[in-house]
Amino acid sequence: MKILVIASYPNSILNFRGHLLQRLMMLGHEVTVAAPGLTGAWADGLEKLGIHTVDYRLDRASVNLFSDWATLRSLYQIVRRLKPDIVLGYTVKPVIYGTFAARLAGVKKCYSLITGLGYAFSGSGVKRRIIRTLLMLLYKVALRLNRRVIFQNKDDQALFHQLKLVSAKKTSVVNGSGVDLTHYEKIPLPALPMRFLLVARLLKEKGIFEYLEAAKQLKKSHPEAVCQLLGPVDPNPGGIGLEQVQSWHEQGWLEYLGETTDVRPFIQQCHVFVLPSYREGTPRTVLEAMSIGRPIITTDVPGCRETINANNGILIPAQDSHALYAAMLKIMADEVGMNAQANASRLFVEEKFDVHHINVLMTEVILEEKMEQCV
Repeated sequence: MKILVIASYPNSILNFRGHLLQRLMMLGHEVTVAAPGLTGAWADGLEKLGIHTVDYRLDRASVNLFSDWATLRSLYQIVRRLKPDIVLGYTVKPVIYGTFAARLAGVKKCYSLITGLGYAFSGSGVKRRIIRTLLMLLYKVALRLNRRVIFQNKDDQALFHQLKLVSAKKTSVVNGSGVDLTHYEKIPLPALPMRFLLVARLLKEKGIFEYLEAAKQLKKSHPEAVCQLLGPVDPNPGGIGLEQVQSWHEQGWLEYLGETTDVRPFIQQCHVFVLPSYREGTPRTVLEAMSIGRPIITTDVPGCRETINANNGILIPAQDSHALYAAMLKIMADEVGMNAQANASRLFVEEKFDVHHINVLMTEVILEEKMEQCV
């Protein structure tokens, strides 16, 4: 069969979906990936694996109907030209407009992967409520046209059921995107001084302001400790400007590391991985840190709470910098416990988040084989 996968972040396709795409090819299917700006090295990396690529128009942060109409039109032209048997979309706009384009072009086998709820579902305010209302309407129509909708945690699945956006009988849950345990091999904790690391796009909803406040407290009580931040600027309405982040760096509160295509060296040099996010699908960066063998501090919210099993780290309330600071102090005060948590992270990710096992379940859903194992 011909399978079209529609994405919105060209730079993360190989890292987040590479194993899934290769498994679909191994099973004998022809795979094409569509993503905005999918050119140059990103396209070359996929093409070398035998995966076809195509670029399309998308403004991820826009709420402009004319811009979204251009996205729908671009995707419709691609689907009509490629004539795929199956279309799989992930992230908000590829799910919605990818489904609409596929059905308009006559494709009946549409599938969606809900990797998180994004800006509109993670805060309050008039603008977010308007966007959320519009998104719910679009989701409701699009997901009715899907044969199956896959979630990365049970909380998101339950919320979509509660909001009547999708029928329970057509949903499945998998444990995130998974992680390659060989690529992200376990590495012993480094020598002191203590380093905390947050890897995320520069968004308020990732808990970056809470991390900043906790870092300020930590700098005053333990000036030798280092709080690091790694990640790119994001055009999302909740985005934090690069100048602001660089000012924090210059003031000595946070060490900003810029962005990278390979997080492994940075995780290997930290002692504790932090993600004080407001909501996630299942955070891939946390899984990578767990696989490398790092204690985790994250929030007790959908997606994040699935990565803590009481042995490998600490759950804290969302939007609570004082709780984050207290968790940092607790881990710092117990070096033996920190090493035990590091080992527990690796064991937990081996048991639950192996990318190869998750992709077996994903392909069974997409190819409509043994779907009951994923429900």
